[in-house]
Amino acid sequence: MKIAYLTGEYPRATDTFIQREVAQLRTQGFEVQTCSIRRTGVEHLVGPEQRAEAANTFYVLAATARPLRSLRAHFGALRRNPGGWWRGLKLALKTSPGGVKAGLYQLFYFAEAVVLADELRAQGVQHLHNHIAKASCTVAMLCREIGGIPYSFTMHGPDIFFEPIRWRLDEKIARASFVACISDFCRSQGMVFSDPSHWDKMHIVHCGVEPARYQPPSDRPGTRALFVGRLAAVKGIPVLFQAMQGLLRDHPDFRLTLIGDGPERQALEAQAQRMGLSDHVDFVGYKSQDEVAQALTQHDLLVLPSFAEGVPVVLMEAMAAELPVVTTQIAGVPELVQNGLSGRLVPPGDAEALRAALDEVLRDPARAAEMGQAGRARVLDQFDIQKEAAWLGTLLRGYIAGTPPTTKRGDA
Repeated sequence: MKIAYLTGEYPRATDTFIQREVAQLRTQGFEVQTCSIRRTGVEHLVGPEQRAEAANTFYVLAATARPLRSLRAHFGALRRNPGGWWRGLKLALKTSPGGVKAGLYQLFYFAEAVVLADELRAQGVQHLHNHIAKASCTVAMLCREIGGIPYSFTMHGPDIFFEPIRWRLDEKIARASFVACISDFCRSQGMVFSDPSHWDKMHIVHCGVEPARYQPPSDRPGTRALFVGRLAAVKGIPVLFQAMQGLLRDHPDFRLTLIGDGPERQALEAQAQRMGLSDHVDFVGYKSQDEVAQALTQHDLLVLPSFAEGVPVVLMEAMAAELPVVTTQIAGVPELVQNGLSGRLVPPGDAEALRAALDEVLRDPARAAEMGQAGRARVLDQFDIQKEAAWLGTLLRGYIAGTPPTTKRGDA
């Protein structure tokens, strides 16, 4: 059974969960052709997994930019299925949010969809699955009209829920074979913007991790915190810096390592210096999956003060490594982190609440260890990639065969 995977950028250092999902589907017997709209920068090719995937991925934008390749795809589509070509163009224009610039982008998505449909037909792909419900999902939806290849998508959030009308979430859900939602919260947001007749095809498929990859810390001096993620405004790092200023009065040896990179790195480094935190903060850039796993064994807790998230995979990784986590009570996070049991949840943007939660974990290493053990148990039960990918495989086989599962979760 040959399927294709599509997303905006693949592979990225921050989206290792997609790489793990693809690998698991391959072990189930699926032949998976990975596709990406854009090429990722070299900074994302941090390990052998990323480099191997990049070498075997079809890059849609690069192919579309080759005039002869594009012309061949368009002429082929018009010869084989002229009605599909015109329906795709009509749908692209219909789903435009309005305005000249947005209309031009819709035409770009249409052009990309024609080339992608041509490639998938040549490869004998039976089904297209997309991750992230924004631009790449628009291409997947148009590709279905043009080439007749059914599609599904994994809906993450939170950004798609900020502009569901612009990204025509209603049309994407309606036209998809099924939707894999990463949490009940995510599914509920999809239900807001879709007709009730489509709710039954919205299933819960958690992102997951490989628990065996992660080991608990060998010792817990209780002073080392880790952040892993993009250095962007949505992650709330300035709030963490504010919390640290108060925390250092009681924990002068506290140290924070930030794994990741992004548009705010330079500004955050300058802010840490202004706040007198430079001696307590280490910016170390992107790291490979193995390097992140190793870093988790060298720290005592993971902190993620985000303003908006789906269900962060880095929390799963930390919990699998038996680290207590301190994070914000937003979106689907409480479906993973049980407050007071496997970590601490605090209101987003509240530096004092964040300081108090960090202080609580640091003051009681025995309780922190119990939280870590509870966290690993939670991941093993609900966020193991092998189990989640098996459920996704069941959905793919069922919908391709015309006998779709009727349960929301695979363990229902």
